[in-house]
Amino acid sequence: MATVNIRRDVTDPFYRYKMERLQSKIEGKGNGIKTVVVNLNSVAQSLSRPPSYVIKYFGFELGAQANAKPTDDRWIINGAHDAGKLQDYLDGFISKFVLCKKCKNPETDVIIKDEKIILDCKACGQRTDVDPRLKLSTFIIRDRVSTKGGKKDKAARRAARRNKDKNEATNGDNASPGDSNSGNSDEDLAIEANSDDELTRRIKAEAQGIEAEDDINDDEWAVDVSEEAVKARAKELPDDLKRSLVLEDADEDGEPDGPSAYEQLGSWVLEAATEKGGVAAVSDVDIYMKAKEFGIETKHKTVAVLAQTIFDDKIVKQIPTRAALLKKMITSERHEKSFLGGTERFVGKDRPELIAQVPAILLGYYQNDLVSEEILKAWGAKASKKYVDLSTSKKVRKAAQPFLEWLENAESDEEEEDSDDSE
Repeated sequence: MATVNIRRDVTDPFYRYKMERLQSKIEGKGNGIKTVVVNLNSVAQSLSRPPSYVIKYFGFELGAQANAKPTDDRWIINGAHDAGKLQDYLDGFISKFVLCKKCKNPETDVIIKDEKIILDCKACGQRTDVDPRLKLSTFIIRDRVSTKGGKKDKAARRAARRNKDKNEATNGDNASPGDSNSGNSDEDLAIEANSDDELTRRIKAEAQGIEAEDDINDDEWAVDVSEEAVKARAKELPDDLKRSLVLEDADEDGEPDGPSAYEQLGSWVLEAATEKGGVAAVSDVDIYMKAKEFGIETKHKTVAVLAQTIFDDKIVKQIPTRAALLKKMITSERHEKSFLGGTERFVGKDRPELIAQVPAILLGYYQNDLVSEEILKAWGAKASKKYVDLSTSKKVRKAAQPFLEWLENAESDEEEEDSDDSE
């Protein structure tokens, strides 16, 4: 087996820290294509790190799902990735999570203390901190906590987080000051107090036909969250949907493993579209209520899911009809960026035939006040691999240039008009 220096920038043939060169094998085709890292266990052992750390790092850097807990030692990353590319990413992992920051020696142990990751160097004795802002840092800390706490503790924490999110959403979004009955009926859960936006009016109108709360069968409203039901829903999700909707490994306060509420929302929209004969037939009210049911109606990732599921080939014409729903759910710059990211995934990967329509799509977002001028300009200025691979991201932004140029010229024209008026 061919070996390389752990620090590939060291050309000394007698450098004693060696590891096997990464080997990968691409399997499947189409939406089911995946990359198996054949010798990850051996490479990780040479680095004195769990293979789950390495595979997760690859997943984060590539913007792809990676299984951190395989039952058969098959370490898999979704998508096609050659060994040379993975070897380059491995250099980044080694630099950030293996090498001592002082002597650059790989003889380090990982210590987690006070939710900080420390590299303890056995060569020089120095202890240095790992950057806590890195995505893998969060995974390592969560993985260590879940390993110590066990499955029961992990499940309890997840349940507590769900209850906290739902309570905050109910109390923060729906209760008006001094309203002691707020939250006492199902329609209250869907309507923000004193709000008169278009979607809210439609929700109120449909809520008139709902029977009194005491007459409602709870089973009709409940989401089965038993382990068996969650696994069954996860199996039914198309492979590409799983990849596209898991935009990061975990929500900022959500679960790192298993099908997320975002996946389940996306799956529900697609299933409803199939039953009704098309996604255009799935109503805004139903989509909003379902997001509320999952407790994610205020999350920025939810709008990324919607960007990928509530449109089809007629997206340009559908944007105005979905504007009321999207305005209600896009509430910050972070939401706007996430919505653009989901759109990038939708046209760049899911429906590449729509790339030519990117200018018209962005114009629709702009004219319907879904994304601000500043966010659109910032998005167009730099490609990103957060939602798609870098090549696809560049392709989407290149297609967007006519709109971005129009946006720039439109601003210049407005400034000239203002200048002429002032004269």
